[in-house]
Amino acid sequence: MDRNAFAMLCDLLKTRGGLLDDGNVTIEEQVATFVNILAHHNKNRSIQGCSRALDGTYIEVTIPEFDKPKYRTRNGHIATNVLGVCTRDLKFVYVLSGWEGSATDSRVLRDAITRHHGLKVPFRNYYLADAGYTNCQGFLAPYRGTRYHLQEWEDFDRAPRNHEEYFNMKHSQARNIIERCFDLLKKRWAVLQSPFFCPIRFQGRMIIACALLHNFIRMYVDVDPEEYTPVTLDDLPIGEEAPNELESIDVVEGIDEWSQWRDDLAGEMFDSWMSSRT
Repeated sequence: MDRNAFAMLCDLLKTRGGLLDDGNVTIEEQVATFVNILAHHNKNRSIQGCSRALDGTYIEVTIPEFDKPKYRTRNGHIATNVLGVCTRDLKFVYVLSGWEGSATDSRVLRDAITRHHGLKVPFRNYYLADAGYTNCQGFLAPYRGTRYHLQEWEDFDRAPRNHEEYFNMKHSQARNIIERCFDLLKKRWAVLQSPFFCPIRFQGRMIIACALLHNFIRMYVDVDPEEYTPVTLDDLPIGEEAPNELESIDVVEGIDEWSQWRDDLAGEMFDSWMSSRT
C-alpha cells in the first residue's frame, strides 16, 4: 500500500469509522499496526503498558575543587548525572538534574520517584530502562549478561537464539528513543557540550531550560534541523500506555513476580517471532 492509499484509508476510518487518536497512539499508528498484523499474521507482541523510556546521561559541570570527588564519573570526568524520561516522539516528560556524577543511576531514580513533585509511574504502567537499573515493578530492564546494544544485532548471522536474546533486541530497539533524545538535546545546545561557569544550582536549571526548549521545538517546528533520522514505527515496538491510575510506584525493588512476568513476556514474544519465520 503506497502513502496516498494509506492516507485515504486513515481518513476514511476517521471520518466514517469513528477511529480516534487517543493521545498516546495516533490514528496512523493504529492503522499501520492493524494492517501489519493482517498482512503478516503477526501477533501484536509489543510491550503493552509502556510508551516511555528512561536513562541517565552525564553533562560536564564546573564546581569547586573540594566537591570534585563527588562529581567525578567512572571515566574521570567532572559531571552531573541527569535522569531523563521521554516519549516515542522524542520529547522529555521528566528531567532531574543536579545529582553528582559519582551517583549510580538507580540511586538517582530512587530519588526521582520519592520526591513530592517527582517522577510518577502509575501502577500497570512501566518504562524501559537499561541494565544499569533494577528490573522491578514500573521499570522494565533487559537481561544482564546477554547481547543487548543495537550494534550487536547488525549482522544477519547474529540473529537471536533464545527468548532472552530476542527480548533484549526488541527492548534495545524500543529504548533507543531516550538515547536519541539525549543526543538531540546535546547537539542542539552547545552549552551542554562542555563545562560552563556558574554556580552548580544554576547549571542544573540551565539543563532543565534546554530540555524545555527542546520540547518546544519538537512541538512547533515541522522539520527538526538536528534530527537526521526521523522516528519510524519500525523503530518503536512499544505498546500503548495503560490508563492513568491515582496510585504511583514509590519503590525501586526487584521482586520474583516481576522477573517471572518478564520471562513470560519474553517467551511469548520469542515464540511468536519463531512461528512467523516458519
